[in-house]
Amino acid sequence: MNSAATFAPCILIPLYNHGSTIYRTVEQLQAYALPIIIVDDGSNAATQAALQKVLQDFKSVLAVRLEQNSGKGMAVLQGFRTAASHGYTHALQVDADGQHYLPDIPRFLAAARTHPHALICGQPIYDASAPAGRRYGRWITHVWVWIETLSLAIGDSLCGFRFYPLPPVLHLIGRTAIQARMSFDTDIAVRLYWQGVPVMNLETRVIYPEDGLSHFNLLRDNLRISKTHARLVLGMLLRLPLLLWRKVFSPSQRLKAAA
Repeated sequence: MNSAATFAPCILIPLYNHGSTIYRTVEQLQAYALPIIIVDDGSNAATQAALQKVLQDFKSVLAVRLEQNSGKGMAVLQGFRTAASHGYTHALQVDADGQHYLPDIPRFLAAARTHPHALICGQPIYDASAPAGRRYGRWITHVWVWIETLSLAIGDSLCGFRFYPLPPVLHLIGRTAIQARMSFDTDIAVRLYWQGVPVMNLETRVIYPEDGLSHFNLLRDNLRISKTHARLVLGMLLRLPLLLWRKVFSPSQRLKAAA
């Protein structure tokens, strides 16, 4: 993928009971003239009705439905497969709840077009709306990810605002089981890094809307994330010779964004 002709991006939105925000999110995305794939992860009737209104009003949107709620990760994985089957080469993951700062999309597009083999990760800049516990708690995951990769390449593995190159993603998910729920973003980022995919971090604002709906369960999801880190640390130990060799003899996988 070295030319603009082979760069075919789409936007991918996992959706679960965000009926109050999905229309506004899709409406704002129209400014960027990109096809949109929404994967409905077993949402309730109100969200299904809101999604039907989206499909009626915006012809650039394709919807896929999972009948049973299977987790954000499973929805995104289905979205990757759907995007690839329609000929797209890259997928920009955007949350349905209005947290992501959509005016940064042109920056993500430019980075992905310039570095088509890279994973472009959003690195959040929080305002006063962000709960302090969520901000400080992320640092625990940051440290574990730096250990799991023996690198500082991944600036924030929890932010869902990121651009995926689909060929290496499909290669990975074709041979590895990725975590299906809240630990998905971390799991797939670390495993793509292990696979040799370079990473670029782009700072972006993250907003917590007053009417936002979060599906994060403090106890259950922190337990899942802890189990994911345990598996990733084990995976790092199994790959330790390769990671050390790469660290010493190969160029850094951390790409610098243009000023």
